[in-house]
Amino acid sequence: MTLILIITLLLVGASIFVNGWTDAPNAIATVVSTRVLHPRAAILLGAVMNFFGVFLMGTAVASTTASIVTIGSGSQALVTLAAAQLSIVLWAVGAWRYGIPTSESHALIAGLMGAGMSLGGLSVFNMDSVIKVLWGLFISSVVGFALGLILTKLVKHLFRNVKRRAANRFFSIGQILSASLMAFSHGAQDGQKFMGIMVLALIVGQILPAPIGTMVIPIWVMIAASVLMAVGTSIGGYRIIKTMGMDMVSLQKYQGFAAEVAASGSMLVATALGIPLSTTNTKGTAMMGAGAAEGLEKVNWDIAKEMFTAWILTFPACMILGYVFATVFRSLI
Repeated sequence: MTLILIITLLLVGASIFVNGWTDAPNAIATVVSTRVLHPRAAILLGAVMNFFGVFLMGTAVASTTASIVTIGSGSQALVTLAAAQLSIVLWAVGAWRYGIPTSESHALIAGLMGAGMSLGGLSVFNMDSVIKVLWGLFISSVVGFALGLILTKLVKHLFRNVKRRAANRFFSIGQILSASLMAFSHGAQDGQKFMGIMVLALIVGQILPAPIGTMVIPIWVMIAASVLMAVGTSIGGYRIIKTMGMDMVSLQKYQGFAAEVAASGSMLVATALGIPLSTTNTKGTAMMGAGAAEGLEKVNWDIAKEMFTAWILTFPACMILGYVFATVFRSLI
């Protein structure tokens, strides 16, 4: 079982790295597109704030993610986890190749569901956790768009009598703060999800003791996850930033500020409630809402359609990949 554990942990690490590479850049897309920060400075900011987000928001989302499906025990459980991680890596890298933002959160959840189903069919689902996932889908799509639109209109109304130059100075500073909060909330959400899986693998492999009550994440796991995510963010992400922040919708500084506040606020509340949601979807729909506040034509709906298609395909594709990989792996052990 030692070899399977090592392979599983390496694949979890790869998933965390890929998340930082392909998903975390969404958090800083608007601050780059509005030219408040240079891409390199924004990526550094995102990496640092992702790091802090991993540490400071508890373990509620980690517990939910780790309990979505019954994974079995021993080698069978590690196979379930490994298959789910492999499906994430392949799906995310394939989408990155074409600059399409995908949700590693949805890929993780779907991969776990598919890999779990190869072990015990639909009976492996923990419906309490699945319901939280469904709430996350609602928040990241409907709530994200609505809050982005409403906050943009509110900000525009409040600053209607302020001179443009003064407003731009204010929102330039505001966007640095809101982008920092966005990256922090991304680390809190996605960091927890993958740390939960890493801890689960370590428990199954008998490296860590089984928790009594709330899941406890060791500090060294937090450090490993945050560093991997930060490194992934620092060396990649330009394609995703371009798609999200430049091609999909062109935002002014006040719109970027409103979109980031809407998205990060939604994510922090969901994190506190233990609801796993897609940071990519939340930020993307908030940006669409901010752009649509100035007219629906301000959003490039062709790009948005590509993104929605990728988001919709993520669940079935990663469920199938997780199921297939798990079935193949189980036949080999």
